[in-house]
Amino acid sequence: MAEETSGGGSEITNGVGLSSMDSIESKWVYQNDDESEVDEDEEDGGSEHRTGLDSEDEEGGEQRLIRTGPRIDSFDVEALDIPGAIRNEYEDFSVGKRIVLAFQTLGVVFGDVGTSPLYTFDVMFTKAPIKGKEDVIGALSLVLYTLILIPLVKYVFVVLWANDDGEGGTFALYSLICRHAKVSLLPNQLPSDARISSFRLKVPSAELERSLKIKERLENSQTLKRLLLMLVLAGTSMVIADGVVTPAMSVMSAVGGLKVGVTAIEQDEVRMISVACLVILFSVQKFGTSKVGMAVGPALFIWFCSLGGIGIYNLVKYDSSVLRAFNPIHIYIFFKRNSTKAWYALGGCILCATGSEAMFADLCYFSVRSVQLTFIFLVLPCLLLGYLGQAAYLMDNSSGAEHVFFNCIPTAAFWPVLFIATIAALISSRAMTTATFSCIKQSTALGCFPRLKIIHTSRKFMGQIYIPVINWFLLAMCVLFVCSIASITEIGNAYGIAELGVMMMTTVLVTIVMLLIWQINIIIVLSFVVFFLGMELTFFSSVLGSVGDGSWIILVFAIVMFLIMFIWNYGSKLKYETEVKQKMSMDLMRELGSNLGTIRAPGIGLLYNELAKGIPAIFGHFLTTLPAIHSMIIFVCIKYVPVPVVLQSERFLFRRVCPKSYHIFRCIARYGYKDVRKENHQAFEQLLIESLEKFIRREAQERSLESDGDDDNDSEDDLTSTRLVIAPNGSVYSLNVPLLAEFKDKSEPISEASTSKEVKPEMSVDSSNSDPEQSLERELSFIRKAKDSGVVYLLGHGDIRARKDSWFIKKLVINYFYAFLRKNCRRGIANLSVPHSHLMQVGMTYMV
Repeated sequence: MAEETSGGGSEITNGVGLSSMDSIESKWVYQNDDESEVDEDEEDGGSEHRTGLDSEDEEGGEQRLIRTGPRIDSFDVEALDIPGAIRNEYEDFSVGKRIVLAFQTLGVVFGDVGTSPLYTFDVMFTKAPIKGKEDVIGALSLVLYTLILIPLVKYVFVVLWANDDGEGGTFALYSLICRHAKVSLLPNQLPSDARISSFRLKVPSAELERSLKIKERLENSQTLKRLLLMLVLAGTSMVIADGVVTPAMSVMSAVGGLKVGVTAIEQDEVRMISVACLVILFSVQKFGTSKVGMAVGPALFIWFCSLGGIGIYNLVKYDSSVLRAFNPIHIYIFFKRNSTKAWYALGGCILCATGSEAMFADLCYFSVRSVQLTFIFLVLPCLLLGYLGQAAYLMDNSSGAEHVFFNCIPTAAFWPVLFIATIAALISSRAMTTATFSCIKQSTALGCFPRLKIIHTSRKFMGQIYIPVINWFLLAMCVLFVCSIASITEIGNAYGIAELGVMMMTTVLVTIVMLLIWQINIIIVLSFVVFFLGMELTFFSSVLGSVGDGSWIILVFAIVMFLIMFIWNYGSKLKYETEVKQKMSMDLMRELGSNLGTIRAPGIGLLYNELAKGIPAIFGHFLTTLPAIHSMIIFVCIKYVPVPVVLQSERFLFRRVCPKSYHIFRCIARYGYKDVRKENHQAFEQLLIESLEKFIRREAQERSLESDGDDDNDSEDDLTSTRLVIAPNGSVYSLNVPLLAEFKDKSEPISEASTSKEVKPEMSVDSSNSDPEQSLERELSFIRKAKDSGVVYLLGHGDIRARKDSWFIKKLVINYFYAFLRKNCRRGIANLSVPHSHLMQVGMTYMV
């Protein structure tokens, strides 16, 4: 579907009087005890029966269709038809497929955390050199408990359950919160959104009162909404930064093992080999998660087995007394012996938990259970054995702290293990790369990142995606990072900054989920946030203390990504609010229609706009620019709902904007942030028309029940109230009829249509009141014939410019930065293969 395209259409400013200065405030809908929705403005007089239109322009005072009792919105009535909840795409897997899935999980999710033994002790003992055996045991104890508390307790046992219907990451948490509280800064929420199958709001519990207070506070405070969004954007920028530093760290550490096996190799040669490996890594990314994951899954399994085997070998050969490290008192002794150096060593210790966020962000690729079981029964035991073995080696060889992993490998197994380690490092680099793709797709759907080309690499799993621009951008930044920072310690410090930034944002968001959605005991919530956030802040203070050594580059990169997302969200929000403010009133449409005498030409016009409610001002520009519009107009709004997937049967919601004879409808096409929008335009048109016919049948059935034998109030708006003409293809159309004024002078001859084809003589149709079923069939027939005449996509290209009296910063952001992003982002029309002959564009500029 196309949301908008750039075009050479004429431009006008919002000073032209095509749009009424309606209030920018959106109208919220509340739910009565009987689950009927009533608008704020109609709560007092909602019992009065008013016939006519189910309109959307709240401020214009136009009529709405009011049923007996509380008013029900047509969108909400339509949304009640729900076939059932979405099935988990993993639930029907056989035992064999689950084994295959487990291998893919190893190759995609656990590569990052699995390669942490390559560099953790190297960085720690660079910052806090070994003075005795007690230092080794103390550092090991610190690593063991960090590994147990953060990846296992926090992520595996808690955070993974905060997924959004199988989707993980910071934006998935934000989407989950947006679904339970109106905290989105874009005011396009509709009550019908809650009717989607995958919405699944939590049933209130004993903690409801506290949850409602939090919900009310979030919804009523613009400051808290902005703060929440900024936390999410900061976390996402850190994920993208993590996608840069993870490949650099993993590959450099693995290739650095060559210096142990071949003493003649220098650091510059290691750097060049690392760059070559990175180019190969990002070049195969396009082949998809399933294919690459299955290919490298067995390699990761061999890696973890090797890690555990080498650990056992070293424990037996050197010193098994390192098992004393499970006593946490050795952490206290380590800090007492090393004081400030021990605090700096925390920046290296956190590296053992790198990849924890990847487990959550890559959750969209696999099920929660598969990730949990694989980590508990394979990944964690092998990691613990690997660290214990390295510590056992250091007890007798304290001088071998640099490249300790490769130094403790048995001589006969060195080269095979080096090969496997390099493969594992390349695989681990993919974990955060795929997580970056997922986060960017989510942020794009929620209006916080410019639209980019997204390729879905799997027909079975919608979450498996590839973004070419981001892939090559990450490669360029990785190469730059490797070439500019020579020391593994500096890269490790930058790694810690990126990883801890994401961890802290996740902790805050999961805490909100606990309070608002899970509604669990406040003591448990406070224990979680105080313990984990306090621990992460302690680690973060350590890495910030070393930020001057070159790792500041990653902070600058994260800030740049944050500004890109913030500017895009700010500009998009400002554009939407301006369109809401400038939307047309029904009175102005009637005035334009009667004055212009616009001709209705055969066919269907799909006018794309971003408004979920109201008539866009761009439509007025169409009326004043074009001498004719199509016999049927549908305002199509592409709307992303804060859910991963929207079933195709729930994709479209319709509302009649004008009386029947005008054939003008509002359509909201709803998508989840995980949905695929690469559709054939013919299939999309067919599904849209079928959904429209379904809506009209339901509407006719409801009105028939309401009338209870009374005369049809809408008969005067029926198709038969106009003079008709038969087109060359046999279709019947009303020509030269004012757009929004009923045709009353039936004796007036019909002007010839503006066409090169010969028009057959007009045909008079009886305009007397007819049976509702006949009226329904005539309207459905009209829709089908209009569809046969062709569908044209009317694309309103709206731009924004800062007013002359705006602040300099606003002018800079809107006129240059946002304009640059908008000009270079992917246009919405790219998602549909629409021929150029079916496109029509009109531009409009709003001054904000």
